[in-house]
Amino acid sequence: MSTNLELARDNMVENQIRTWEVLDPRVLAVLARLRREDFVPERYRDMAFVDVELPLGHGEIMLKPVIEGRILQALAIEPGQRVLEIGTGSGFMAACLAELGADLTSVELHADLAAMARRNLDNAGLSRVRVEVGEAVKAYEPATTFDCVVLTGAVFALPERIKSWVKPGGRLFAVSGESPAMQALLHTRMDDSHWQTESLFETDIPYLTHAAPPARFTL
Repeated sequence: MSTNLELARDNMVENQIRTWEVLDPRVLAVLARLRREDFVPERYRDMAFVDVELPLGHGEIMLKPVIEGRILQALAIEPGQRVLEIGTGSGFMAACLAELGADLTSVELHADLAAMARRNLDNAGLSRVRVEVGEAVKAYEPATTFDCVVLTGAVFALPERIKSWVKPGGRLFAVSGESPAMQALLHTRMDDSHWQTESLFETDIPYLTHAAPPARFTL
């Protein structure tokens, strides 16, 4: 294993992620252990540990490592919890969730990205992760509810149908609002009809398909 790679990974965890208020030792350990470079498209492999978004095709991205860390910390996954990820991408966030103990289903719109994610997860020894192909915002219908739901793309407004997939007591992470000033929000379902929402940080990431703001017509 390359010493340079390990130094770069350590720098990512200690000097990027930890300094962005990610202090959960389980999250930091997972990010230090998983080979992020194996989930990055080959042409961007040298940028695997840089604090930038990396393009995956179809307008999708790998999130910045600091964003991944904040999401994982906010969700506070416990082993055995049933988790739904919307937007598999390269499979790296799915790998992190699985390593934290999630019983994970991940939904990806694009079949080629889903296939890539499955290969990456298999190579990481995480073939137990279920990767499904589907359009989540309007069409996907899960067969169950979840302890946690995480959206890796933004929504202008959070669809009620997605909120209904969260169990009482469960958590939902979503980036909501209008680019370039979006809010990363953690929604906790208190009971069947009441939610508590915590604003975590500001960011700007691509929208999920069918989740962008409505078109505005001007004269």
